[in-house]
Amino acid sequence: MKKRIVTGFTLLFLVLIIGLIDSPFLMWLFFGLIYFIAFKESMKLYSIKDKKLPFYALALWFIALIYPYGDDLFILAGVAYAGAVAYNKEVTWKKFYPFIYPTAGMLFILTLYREYGVESLFWLLAVVALSDVGAFAVGKSIGKTKFCETSPNKTMEGVVGGIAVATIGGAMLSLSVIDLFSAFIISFAVSVASIFGDLYESKLKREAGVKDSGDILPGHGGVLDRIDGYLFGAVVMLILLRGLV
Repeated sequence: MKKRIVTGFTLLFLVLIIGLIDSPFLMWLFFGLIYFIAFKESMKLYSIKDKKLPFYALALWFIALIYPYGDDLFILAGVAYAGAVAYNKEVTWKKFYPFIYPTAGMLFILTLYREYGVESLFWLLAVVALSDVGAFAVGKSIGKTKFCETSPNKTMEGVVGGIAVATIGGAMLSLSVIDLFSAFIISFAVSVASIFGDLYESKLKREAGVKDSGDILPGHGGVLDRIDGYLFGAVVMLILLRGLV
């Protein structure tokens, strides 16, 4: 627990410093480091052994430095890979899995920052964090009903409590950016998405037979263990901001 707390506060301090500096290049570099580690962790969870894939991931991220729409790059990568699958029968879709998760989420996070500024990232950070804290607190205190078969440790009471805390807290924190109705809807949707982001990564770990996605973060496990909710939440937040604001 001590390691977990120290690592958590260290990560929070680092994120706040980078956010306050608010440099597009530094943000791209920081997210790129997170992405590269998460990509390699996902390859292990997917049981993919291909030394070339991380280099393709790096190439995609470098293109994202000069091309402003990261979400478009994900679509283009999918089209390119589909062409490779059609051309070469030895190419399978399994090797594209890391380009869906975590690549899509990281590209959406980068685009979210570019289009809506660092305030949107702090909002995303708050909603996902409040979802986790709220779910843990409520689940430990009154949780009795199992949420789903794929995650025996989660309770329905905890999930509902986490979503409620994140929706209210996220909406209040974002009032300086958008109107209350939009803030409420987006905070709610992002919180729900983050819950399922956590479930998805848990599913991958169970199938791989591991407790954590890695061991780079003392007390927390791997990078994917820390960003799973953000990878789903960022996609939902960017889409809804474009549609509602």
